[in-house]
Order: sequence, then structure tokens, then C-alpha cells
Amino acid sequence: MATFGFVGTGNMGGALVKAVAKKVDPKSVFVANRTREKAEQLAKEFGCNVTDNYGACECDYVFFGVKPNMINEVIKEVSGALKNRSTSPVVISMAAAVSIEMLAVYTGFSCPIIRIMPNTPVSVGEGVILYAVNENVTPEMEEAFVDSLSLAGTCVKIDEKFMDAGTAISGCGPAFVDLFMESLADGAVSLGIPRQLAIKLAAQTVLGSAKLLLESGKNPGQLKDEVCSPGGSTIAGVRALEEASFRAAGMNAVIAAYEKTLKMKK
Repeated sequence: MATFGFVGTGNMGGALVKAVAKKVDPKSVFVANRTREKAEQLAKEFGCNVTDNYGACECDYVFFGVKPNMINEVIKEVSGALKNRSTSPVVISMAAAVSIEMLAVYTGFSCPIIRIMPNTPVSVGEGVILYAVNENVTPEMEEAFVDSLSLAGTCVKIDEKFMDAGTAISGCGPAFVDLFMESLADGAVSLGIPRQLAIKLAAQTVLGSAKLLLESGKNPGQLKDEVCSPGGSTIAGVRALEEASFRAAGMNAVIAAYEKTLKMKK
């Protein structure tokens, strides 16, 4: 039975602990956090084990859920525990802007490395987990990794050169969608609809539209056209959005997020 160790259990790391512990035997999951009480709370909630960073590094799959400015220090601190083993662990990092090449330098030895970028909806099982692998990751390792996270959402393999651009849409995108839903709700409130009802209508509309897009296989422009009756209210709203450069704003948000990630690398 494969074991899964987590070094760092913040919001994102904790969400992945939840998903993995529900998919596999929770006794095969080991969690470590700088604040031990946080790890203890997760372990109690999901039936997994509390350990320290070194104990987590004894697992077959080791997730590092630490901030980009800390991952070098954390991995180097436990590099001995990672490499002084009979079998090499699969090192998994969710640190933004930290490449597989950089992770290989931090570990100090040749091992399987998976770089991931999950987004916040993983906490409700509807996330996107972008991932890229190095040449040491076998198909069996990759399959086990994807399967362990299946309850967190959809794992999408991506060429690492596109990871930062992909992160700008799936990683940062929830905030952009939240802002859009808030604006829809604000518009409804201005028309007299109670706030909580307005939020529910906005959220369900976005959820349903996304599901329709995925399941129909249609282009989003086609789905938009199917709602816009000639001379109707929807096309009037679309015109208002276009007058405010809505699509350009969406494009610029993704590009700005990407450019900021490139600056973080420096």
C-alpha cells in the first residue's frame, strides 16, 4: 500500500489531505505542519497520522505545500531523509513559479518529481490540478498520483512550459469568477432582489453554465449566441458588457497574472 506524506497543510495542502484521505486508507496518510496543532486537527478530522517533516519524507509520495520563498529551505532541510532510502520517493511540489529543474537542485539527487498547481475548488472536489512530471516519473507512479487526487477534482497534465500560463487561468481564475459573480449579485440587489438570493442565483447560473459548456462540447461563443434572441434582453446586456470592454478585461486579467508569476521567478 502506497503512503502519502504532506509537508505543510495550509488551505491548499489541507484540501489535498482531505481528498487523498478519502480516496485511500487514511492510515496511509501522514501530515506535518509547522504548527503541530493544525496537523493534529486534520489528522483527527480525517483519520490520518501526525508526523514531522522527516516522517512525511519517509512516504512514497511526498507533497510539499509550502510557500515559494520557503520551499528551497524546507526541501534542503529534509533532503537527507528523502535520498537516504532504499526506494526513491515521488516529490510533489505545489509552490508557484518553482520549476521542476529548481526542485531537482533543491533535492540534490535524481528522483521522480511532479510539479502541481491546484486551485481553491479542490476543497469541494471540483478543482483543477495542473501537473507536469520529470523523466523519472513512471506511468505507474503517475497513475497512482492522479488516482489519489481524483476526489479533489480533475488532474490535467500540461507541458511545464505552459504551467505558468495555465496557472493564470485555473489558479487565479476562481478570484476572477468570484468577482464576476459578485457583480451579477450586485446588479440583482440593485433591482431589489435580497442579497443572499442574488448570490445564490449568480452562483448557480455560473455553475450551470460551466457544466453546460463542458458537457455540450460547444464553443462558449455558440452557447452565448443561443441565449441572445434578436432584439432581446440578453443581447442588450451583452452590448453593455462589450461597451465596458468585458472580454478585454478578462484577457488582461489572465495576462497580468501570468506576467506577475514571471516576475516572481526572478
